[in-house]
Amino acid sequence: MRINRYLSYYGICSRREADRLIASGRVSVNGRIAVLGDDVSDEDEVLVDGKAVETKHDEVILAYNKPKGVICTTSEKEHPNLNDVLDYPERVFPIGRLDKDSTGLILLTNDGMLADELMRGRNDHEKEYVVTTDKPLTDDVIRAMEQGVPILDTMTKPCKIFDREEKSFHIILTQGLNRQIRRMCEYFGYKVTSLNRVRFVTVSLDDIPSGTYRKLTPEEISSLSHIN
Repeated sequence: MRINRYLSYYGICSRREADRLIASGRVSVNGRIAVLGDDVSDEDEVLVDGKAVETKHDEVILAYNKPKGVICTTSEKEHPNLNDVLDYPERVFPIGRLDKDSTGLILLTNDGMLADELMRGRNDHEKEYVVTTDKPLTDDVIRAMEQGVPILDTMTKPCKIFDREEKSFHIILTQGLNRQIRRMCEYFGYKVTSLNRVRFVTVSLDDIPSGTYRKLTPEEISSLSHIN
């Protein structure tokens, strides 16, 4: 299989991140620097940063309740990152991200293929958030926001807003533009004061305490794996 898919399949990183690792010369195949488009198999010796890719592992998906201030990356260039706070005994990486000031549900996995599938914007996977703003949203703003907002040189996909209480509301998105909810609110003159993700597709935050994680059950993993 193509080397980016190989790295993803064995849980090193997503295919997009694999392309970056390869382009930066950090991946080798049988003693030579890998190039984009290389085909490899389990017969080959594939190294990332000098370490061999492990080709046998049990699938792991963690549900983590991210506190404010943690950066959603496993890169050692930024701290505090997910490696700093999780202390999990094997390599896992986040499926998507939350910005540093946001809290709530992040899934982490060693299954790169599943991560790629769940991060594809065209698949319209639902993510639900509880948002608090500096003032209550008006009915007109809610209707306009649900239809789409022009941000980042594009129009956001339709979304659903419900369970309004004073200055807070629930919102369901099917895309993940950079700081999307904050930018949507700013477009109408509102400032987000807190943002908490409570659901990612079929997995809910439930009662996971802030700063802790739990492993998904086989049934939960199956429900994610069978979503197209």
